[in-house]
Amino acid sequence: MSPNFATATFKTSSYTESNGTCVEVAVIPGYAAIRDTKDRAGGHIAVPAESFAAFLAAVRS
Repeated sequence: MSPNFATATFKTSSYTESNGTCVEVAVIPGYAAIRDTKDRAGGHIAVPAESFAAFLAAVRS
């Protein structure tokens, strides 16, 4: 069963440039979704929450 992000709230990074070159992230229990700020209707990529947390930890270090 795929996660349902239909009612999820996507948030844009505070580091987003004024031209919208960034991504947005939404979180629901067990998953995170990432989409392109410039193409919100283009869909998203859903990943397990643990994988997204590991990605963020790697980026921060």
